[in-house]
Amino acid sequence: MAFLADALSRVKPSATIAVSQKARDLKAKGRDVIGLGAGEPDFDTPENIKKAAIDAINRGETKYPPVSGIPQLREAIAKKFKRENNLDYTPAQTIVGTGGKQILFNAFMATLNPGDEVIITAPYWVSYPEMVAICGGTSVIIKASQENNFKVTAADLEKAITPKTKWFLFNSPSNPSGAAYSHDELKALTDVLVKHEHVWVLTDDMYEHLTYGDFKFVSPAEVEPKLYNRTLTMNGVSKAYAMTGWRIGYAAGPLELIKAMDMIQGQQTSGACTIAQWASVEALNGPQDFIPQNKKIFEGRRDLVVSMLNQAKGIVCPSPEGAFYVYPSCAGLIGKTAPSGKVMETDEDFVTELLETEGVAVVHGSAFGLGPNFRISYAASEEQLEEACKRIQRFCANCK
Repeated sequence: MAFLADALSRVKPSATIAVSQKARDLKAKGRDVIGLGAGEPDFDTPENIKKAAIDAINRGETKYPPVSGIPQLREAIAKKFKRENNLDYTPAQTIVGTGGKQILFNAFMATLNPGDEVIITAPYWVSYPEMVAICGGTSVIIKASQENNFKVTAADLEKAITPKTKWFLFNSPSNPSGAAYSHDELKALTDVLVKHEHVWVLTDDMYEHLTYGDFKFVSPAEVEPKLYNRTLTMNGVSKAYAMTGWRIGYAAGPLELIKAMDMIQGQQTSGACTIAQWASVEALNGPQDFIPQNKKIFEGRRDLVVSMLNQAKGIVCPSPEGAFYVYPSCAGLIGKTAPSGKVMETDEDFVTELLETEGVAVVHGSAFGLGPNFRISYAASEEQLEEACKRIQRFCANCK
C-alpha cells in the first residue's frame, strides 16, 4: 500500500516558487542572476502599517484570534467593499485567511465534490487547477488567445458550462498576463452567468488597485447584482499594500458559504496571525495615498519592459492593463538553437536556456496553461529591468 495520498499524483509543484528558488540557488553559487519570477512588489510595507503591527505587539495583541478574523478587520473589510466596490456585506459575511491562497482553497474544500467542475481561464495562476485537483474537483480550461488580449468571450464561457459546473473562477487583472476586463467585457460574461443559476463565481481581485491609464476596475457582483448571492469576492493586502509576507487574504460572500469556510479553517489553521491582522486594519482604514504613487512607478516599468522586449528578435509583448506582469510570446524562437547549442522546442526550454546563458529568471508560459509564452514580473527596479531586457535582447539575437 502506498504511503502518500493518491491526490498528490494529481498535483504539480508551483512553477513560480521553483523558478525563484533556482534563481536563489544560482545566486548562492556566485552567479549574477536577475530574478523576475516572483509576484512580489519590491516596495517596503508603508511605515504606518508597520507601526500598527508594533503597537499591536506592545498592547499584547498576541493571543489566538477568532477563526474568521478579528472583529476590527472584518469591519474594515466590509467598509472597504462598500467604499471601493459598492458591495454591501456585513462583517459576518467576511472571512480572513492566511493569504488569498487559503481563501480559495477553503472555498473549494467547502463546496467541491468528485466530478464537480471549475471553469478556469488560461493563462491562469499556477495554483488554481492544483487547488481544484486537491479538493477533488475537475478543472475545465478555457484558453484565451493573445489576439484577444488574453481575455475570454461570452461565447467561450457559454460553451464551457455544463450541468456539472460549480464555479467560474475569475481573475482580473490577471496573474500572469496582466489582462483586465472592462465593465462591458465583464458584463458580457455576467450576462451568461445569470442564465446558469447553478454556477457560482469565485473572483480573485488581488490586483484590483494595480490598473493603468484610464482603466477602471470592476468586480463581477458590482457589475451584475443578480450574482451577489452566488459570488465569493476574494482580495488581500499583499500586492497593493506591499504586504506579501504578512500573509493576509480576505473574502466576502453568502453567509452559508462563509460559515462553511470558517468550519474548515477552524480545523486547519484557525485564525491568521493576530499582529498581521492589526496591520491590515491600518492598511484598509489608513491613508491610501501611496497606492497611486506606486501605480505610477509600476506603469513606467511596464512601458519600459514592453518597449525593450518588443525590440528583441522573436519576441512579441502586448501591453497589459494591470497587475505587474507582462506575458510575451516567444513563438518566434521555438525551433531555434540557443547559444549553448540546444534546440529550444518549448517555452520551458527557452526560459531554462535564458537563465543558464544570461542569468535572467522568468517563468515559462506552459506552467500557466498557455504557451509558448513566458511571464516577467516587473516588480523590480528600473535598473534591474533594463539590464534584464538587454540580456534578453542579446540572448535572442544570439539564437540561430
